[in-house]
Amino acid sequence: MSYHIKPRKAKKLHTKFIFVSGGVISSVGKGITAASIAMLLESRGYRVAPVKCDAYLNIDAGTIRPQEHGEVFVTKDGVETDQDVGNYERFMNTELSSANYVTNGQIYQEIIRKERNFEYEGEDVEVALHVPEEIIRRCELAAKERNADFVIVEVGGTVGEYQNILFIEANRIMKYRDGRDVVHIHVGYLPTPPAIGEMKSKPVQNSVRQLIASGIQPDFLIGRAEKPLDDRRKETLAWTCNIPVENIISGPNVDTIYRVPLSYDQQKLTDKLLEKFGLKSKKNDLTKWKNLLGKITRINSSKKEVNIAVVGKYYETGAYKLADVYISVVESIKHASWHNGVKANLHWISSIDVERQGAKKVLSGFDGIVVPGGFGSRGTEGMIETIQFARENKVPYLGLCYGMQMATIEFARHVAGLQKANTTEVDAKTPNPVIHIMPDQEKKLLNREYGATMRLGGWDCVIVRGTKTEKAYLGMGLIKKTGKAKISERHRHRYEFNNEYREVLEKSGLVIAGTTPDGRLVEIIELKDHPFFVGSQFHPEFQSHPLSPHPLFNGFVQAAAKALKA
Repeated sequence: MSYHIKPRKAKKLHTKFIFVSGGVISSVGKGITAASIAMLLESRGYRVAPVKCDAYLNIDAGTIRPQEHGEVFVTKDGVETDQDVGNYERFMNTELSSANYVTNGQIYQEIIRKERNFEYEGEDVEVALHVPEEIIRRCELAAKERNADFVIVEVGGTVGEYQNILFIEANRIMKYRDGRDVVHIHVGYLPTPPAIGEMKSKPVQNSVRQLIASGIQPDFLIGRAEKPLDDRRKETLAWTCNIPVENIISGPNVDTIYRVPLSYDQQKLTDKLLEKFGLKSKKNDLTKWKNLLGKITRINSSKKEVNIAVVGKYYETGAYKLADVYISVVESIKHASWHNGVKANLHWISSIDVERQGAKKVLSGFDGIVVPGGFGSRGTEGMIETIQFARENKVPYLGLCYGMQMATIEFARHVAGLQKANTTEVDAKTPNPVIHIMPDQEKKLLNREYGATMRLGGWDCVIVRGTKTEKAYLGMGLIKKTGKAKISERHRHRYEFNNEYREVLEKSGLVIAGTTPDGRLVEIIELKDHPFFVGSQFHPEFQSHPLSPHPLFNGFVQAAAKALKA
């Protein structure tokens, strides 16, 4: 039997496409590379749409364990994405959407939908053609949404894996069949084994050969390593990988990821990319970025330091602890510390360790404490003990989503006298459910509707005047001194503050500092007689950028610095 499949006609677009793949090891730095290139091209006057392509069959990242895949980042339109989308937003100082995130699950779901609706007009639907075609369509959709001059497509995983080969195939089809302007950048790792003491290029050579076997000759190679690539390594890679030596870019480890764009730009990567596409710079403005890096350099050599404990429940993975599960929180603290001229030393504390050893032993000596988001019962008593320690010892505290809910429970138990207060997520039979699930969410859980069913994305909040929260937002110029103090923040949760306990908690001294515009849902809590004690139901870390830190993190770091000085 012979098959006839009509080739898809390429749409007329002015957009140029840059694919970024990785080799040798995972977490090699593709996301930072894609984010850096996006920022650099925008600094030259071009509009860029980054796209993260993940090979898993999940529709989104929402149902994946944080230890499995790192942080779940939420866009303004409520899509639960890979953490790389967060890096894109932070580097580009912009807001992205569902168009900038693609999974194999989304691709297959859309293909099956089209097949069921007879949109393929009787063709047999095949993996080898229709999957890459749908990937291409999604890349074009991202270009259209942002009216982009460039689409940067980051291919998740490592070259040679079975599951991401069709994203590479989409690259090949776009370039050789459709005649698109496409450039491929490969990011590979060069190890330096301690017993040998020499940087080895063979793993990258093999990775590039696997890429070439897939039909793609990379145009640029970025050599990730502990130290800069020397000329000998570059020359070896050039002739073994068929890449001009001037197109081999060194990507050594740096003290901050925000130094990567300037490192690439100094090696003329931006100029070479534009030249490859036959384009010229419309402008060249990296002044603010250079000023930021100068400030970071000065702060890193300064003695002004604050020690911040991030007490979470998702660090452990076997014998290792991973900070990537809270990467947006980590970066937000750094943004605020640089803005305030202090160096933040971050310490990863498991709430399980607090339960085992006690808060006083584990947390004494810190200038500030953050409890980030989470789900489930494991480690919650350690979080509550952490918050009690911060409240009673006047240690600046910032609670994010679950950290706000745990703070409400701690206050209810130890200040308002509701000794068995809890969230129904942990104890469904608690006599004092100060945190409970919303009725619509309860119905979804009963029907096992877990994926993309939480309260997600950007929601409006009105800040109460005269609060520490108002002061924080006023300080960053995000609200005005008069009128309604309305903000928009991103959410990811099922459980809420129970309004039945609002009056008794407020009478005991809990301050409701922010609510939804209708006043129905509590969004922010804080304490008066404390240097800084704020909990937000939303995730402020999703809207912090290196050039404009989030107000709540800024206020928190300011308080930590004052506590240190005192």
